[in-house]
Amino acid sequence: MATEESAGVMDDYEMLISTTDVELLKRAWRNEKAAPEILQYESSLVQRIKEQIELAEQNEEIFEANNIDPLTVSLYQMDLDRTQFLLRSYLRVRLQKVVSSGACCAVLFFGGYVEFDLLVGFGMQIEKYLFYVLKTDEYLNRLSKQEQMFARRCTDDLGSHLDETVLAKLPDNYRSILKQSITSEEDDMGCTLESLFHEIAEALNSPHKFLIRTSLVPAPRLDTFVICKAKQYLTGLDFEPEYSMEITEMERDLLTFVCYKFVKKPLENGKIDLV
Repeated sequence: MATEESAGVMDDYEMLISTTDVELLKRAWRNEKAAPEILQYESSLVQRIKEQIELAEQNEEIFEANNIDPLTVSLYQMDLDRTQFLLRSYLRVRLQKVVSSGACCAVLFFGGYVEFDLLVGFGMQIEKYLFYVLKTDEYLNRLSKQEQMFARRCTDDLGSHLDETVLAKLPDNYRSILKQSITSEEDDMGCTLESLFHEIAEALNSPHKFLIRTSLVPAPRLDTFVICKAKQYLTGLDFEPEYSMEITEMERDLLTFVCYKFVKKPLENGKIDLV
């Protein structure tokens, strides 16, 4: 009987701990780090955490002024530092998804009219998902106002840099950042730089070939595999209908190695956590 009561008390304690703002922030941080795409910004949670940090800093000053036991102050400071680290890391991970290093490849182009180096992923940080995020309403709406301002400022700076260093040296038809050429009716989010540079080589009568394979405007890879854990028993109804044949159920607290796009819906609904 005592064992059952102790187990019940522990369950209640774990439930209480799991709903604290710090634990919710830790969960959001883990999910953001493991997900291949940028997730919804936790605005209310971040605001509450900021207010708690300000209050904790005020309390720490009061403790020091009243000569509270140094060990107590040290433990209080340790807990404050941990919370600040989680908040900074959460925001940093999100920015890294917006501004991320591009595919690891290098292009050295010699033509009859131009000569330049275009480095992607080597010594120069290329905004990997920046253009895709800004061109997709679903992802743009997931950003905070500050993140949207940051992304647009990066887009302007990157556009100016590419205009000055690369695009101005290309034929007029190939001076767009988002299109292979002016003949493209829409932004070439699915095209490859390989086809783009072959077209440029042909336009300049250059014999050089390019072994490149990367998207001109790369999108998050939702077919990446992740490790997740369900908070409750999930059935086929909790997943997207189009993936009902790939995944039919998921046991609670059981670690599962699965394709991200299969569990995207329950993750957004708060029914699973990424590890």
